[in-house]
Amino acid sequence: MRYYIISGEASGDLHAANLMHELKKLDTHATFRCWGGDKMKAEGAELVKHYRELAFMGFTEVVMNLRVILRNFGFCKEDIMQWKPHVVILVDYPGFNLRIAEFAKTNGFKVFYYISPQIWAWKQSRVHKIKKVVDKMFVILPFEKDFYKRFDYEVDFVGHPLLDEIQKFDRHDSWVKAHLHSEKPIIALLPGSRRQEVQTILPLMLSTISKFPEYQFVLAAAPSLPVDYYSEIVGTHPVSIIENQTYQLLMHSRAALVTSGTATLETALFGVPEVVCYKGGKISYLIARTLVKIDYISLVNLIMDREVVKELIQDELNPENLYHELNLLLTDQEKIAQLKSDYDLLKLKLGGVGASAKTARLMFDFLQN
Repeated sequence: MRYYIISGEASGDLHAANLMHELKKLDTHATFRCWGGDKMKAEGAELVKHYRELAFMGFTEVVMNLRVILRNFGFCKEDIMQWKPHVVILVDYPGFNLRIAEFAKTNGFKVFYYISPQIWAWKQSRVHKIKKVVDKMFVILPFEKDFYKRFDYEVDFVGHPLLDEIQKFDRHDSWVKAHLHSEKPIIALLPGSRRQEVQTILPLMLSTISKFPEYQFVLAAAPSLPVDYYSEIVGTHPVSIIENQTYQLLMHSRAALVTSGTATLETALFGVPEVVCYKGGKISYLIARTLVKIDYISLVNLIMDREVVKELIQDELNPENLYHELNLLLTDQEKIAQLKSDYDLLKLKLGGVGASAKTARLMFDFLQN
């Protein structure tokens, strides 16, 4: 069968690639055409557009790049019509994918959605559109099944694919000696994968370095941005920068400063105490604050439905608060012990390993009927 898969960021590329890997086990004649990244390409997909061309963050940035976005919509629709897939599989990335879902369904294509848009956070009315244009929805957060059930829409909770990714990670201990030149304990910096967020948040993370001379700071560069971009912002600060080795870094870190996103959950699953950081443009933030219907921004707190990790948002993200919260994570043994306990419960709530294989089986079986 022909599978047309669309993901718009690094995490979607990872999860879509793992899904492709499992689909190939079930469908030996599978062919893939995709919007995604290097991981999907490595699994054998014909890459139409790289997610680096699609990453626009915030309301103002979307407006500024509206012409490019509209051109991408048009191109994607034409490409689907020409390739004629058996199914269109959409991975998160709702601003783009929900419009493509409507187009694909209208034109007679089956539509699967893997990793639900966060409509439970804002624009809950989108659920009515999803019911009309998505044949099957596969969700990865435990509370999402109940959310959709409130709207009489049955979805499949498959567990979180990060559990699989972390389980298969090779946890060898030679990484520190091979990549770092200091015996000091490590504080990880995960400043994000989009230029706008890195430019805003990384300088604030860097402000803490001089206050913790007994630690070494190591920055994990996202594959969506060139290392030089991070280096320019780091400047003369004593920070090591590593590429494509975030999990190795987390395995050896004492604590972490993490920009809100999937990385907050990855950090927790490695058992690393963290401070969640977010700061956006003033206009974008004010608009979002009026629309968002959730109490937390980090996946850890959303899944646990309480504050497990500290979130510093907008004006609260400043050097003084960063120092205070990071210092607690390094010195308050009671807080550290409670975090470890909460992280264990978090893993249980996420449903166990096997998300990619389970999703592939459900998709394949549905397509056979």
